[in-house]
Amino acid sequence: MGVLYIVGTVTGILSVVLYSPILNDPDYLTRVSANANQIVIGALFVLTMGLALAMVPVMMFPIFRKHNEALALGYVVFRGALETVTYIALVISRLLLILVSQEYVAAGAPDAPYFQTLGALLLKGHDSISSILIIVFSLGALILYYLFYQSKLIPRWISGWGFFAIILHLATGFLAMFAHIGPFSTISIVMNLPIGVQEMVMAVWLIVKGFNPSVIASKSPHVE
Repeated sequence: MGVLYIVGTVTGILSVVLYSPILNDPDYLTRVSANANQIVIGALFVLTMGLALAMVPVMMFPIFRKHNEALALGYVVFRGALETVTYIALVISRLLLILVSQEYVAAGAPDAPYFQTLGALLLKGHDSISSILIIVFSLGALILYYLFYQSKLIPRWISGWGFFAIILHLATGFLAMFAHIGPFSTISIVMNLPIGVQEMVMAVWLIVKGFNPSVIASKSPHVE
């Protein structure tokens, strides 16, 4: 599970590194067309991130159901199903942007405003999906950290840290949705830093220490 968190985080960061210089350029449509392969690789990183993180609730369901089956199922729905759908939507929006950029370059100046409008709509749509993803991710994470805190599978200071940090992350989703902050603004980065650090600490803990063995043993069926 810890490895999946690290894979998801690393591929997510790599996707931003690939996307940002191109999409932040004023003439982003021309740059997208000229760097289509870079956009595709970034989209594949996003898809890898989504699939890696979607595997976490699937792996955790048999363990969490012993503590709270309803919340364990809710965790699978939010972090397994809904979050995966939003990642796929993000990938589709990026691939559509490539098509629009190629048509923009091919059309030339007379039809450029039409394709610029389409490109702007795709960027706005991507930002809206990103805000939805933050909300879905955060609601699933709230379930995760509550279950961790309740079950004591990991130290409570880690799950408590995650619970409060994810509330800050959730707030950035609503603030971005109502256009109060940008996705990469200083405020957004500062508010997201606690959950980013917490998830890496938790990932390392899970790799090195694993789950509390006494809790696992207490929930295992006893053979007479």
